[in-house]
Amino acid sequence: MLAGIRYFFADLGHWIWSHKLVCGAIGAALVIAGGAIAWIATGDDDPQAGPAPAPQVVVAEVPAPEEAEELGFPAFATKNTTRVAGADPVANAAGVALAVNPSTGDAPAPDAVTLVDAGEWQAAVAAASLAADPVGAPLLVTGDGELPDLTESALRALGPEGASATAGRQVFVVGSAAEPDDYESLSVEGGDPAALAAEIARLRERLADDPAHIVVTSADAAAYAMPAAGWAARSGDPVLFVDQSGVPEATAEALRRNDGVPVYVLGPESAIDERTMKELERIAPSAKRVGAEGPVENAIAFARYADGDFGWNINDPGHGMVIANTERPIDAGIAAPLSASGTWGPLLLTDDAGALPASLRGYLLDLKPGYETDPTRALYNHVWLIGDTDSLSVDLQAEADELAEVAPITSGSGGAVPPSQPESQPDDQQQKPQ
Repeated sequence: MLAGIRYFFADLGHWIWSHKLVCGAIGAALVIAGGAIAWIATGDDDPQAGPAPAPQVVVAEVPAPEEAEELGFPAFATKNTTRVAGADPVANAAGVALAVNPSTGDAPAPDAVTLVDAGEWQAAVAAASLAADPVGAPLLVTGDGELPDLTESALRALGPEGASATAGRQVFVVGSAAEPDDYESLSVEGGDPAALAAEIARLRERLADDPAHIVVTSADAAAYAMPAAGWAARSGDPVLFVDQSGVPEATAEALRRNDGVPVYVLGPESAIDERTMKELERIAPSAKRVGAEGPVENAIAFARYADGDFGWNINDPGHGMVIANTERPIDAGIAAPLSASGTWGPLLLTDDAGALPASLRGYLLDLKPGYETDPTRALYNHVWLIGDTDSLSVDLQAEADELAEVAPITSGSGGAVPPSQPESQPDDQQQKPQ
């Protein structure tokens, strides 16, 4: 049976994944045949065939659409947005990994891939640091102690071969993730989220030297921790966890081991209380809190933040952004490689699948690009959306597209409204745009 993934666009607002797979390699190819659009993955049906060949474009005989809605736009993409439309974490992870690492033609394969379990969002957030250079490991998802067919096929398509930057390992198996056969693997284990994150940080140190900064966030308040993943992938900074009881010993030990490294605590008091913050300050006196009340606002505050060489400092147009739903925290780790490639940008959040929250809409309006006379010389924004239309609706996508669109800047009444100006920051917190 032909191994494959096919995106079908049944109607406007519904993007359905079918991943009926046998062993084989994935190829992510956008195919247009008879006017219809599909992504088809092809590969070798022999599971012992070794590294997968480069994905191939296959033109399928599919009926021409009878209605405009059957084309799949704007659910698939608009002029300023692209959706990874997985209905579950397994599909989303495979989609992101293949988008970031096409592994075809002259495109290099990643040296290694990280596997996490679908039920361990903390592991996914912490493992995002392994997506940063020089390791560069995208994340795939396993479940219930097994390697899903889609994940297995994606792994074969990516074809990790190991390198000095990965200590020769092709796969990092994190937490309770299933281990694949026929790969040089390294297991990273921990008895709880804090211990597991500390072991990931230790692995990152062995592979890529000491960290420049450390991010500490909550293992209990998932929506407040999610933005740490994108930054970890961009910077390589490790993510450590605190919990309701305070600072776990594994986190404290990791902080002591990196004495003097700047520490940033992501989340407001409702996520990380003042008692825990003081405990952190006793271990790392320079620790600073970053964030705001409300998960959507917290992600925006983190995206705006800059302190020396730490922080996104996204306060002007000309950037990439990633949007995910707070109800799917593992999507933060899955999407993290998009923050460290292409149009590099922070993870932003919505707690409403149907429309952009007012604070997120206002932030995107602040970043709206503009031009005076020549749009081809303007800066541009691009937005990735993570999840199917149950997670992020087509209406939300249309809003994001409009806010990312470059617009003419005019003055006086009756003209176009200029984009809002970014907030100013002190000189010592200015940073070049990403």
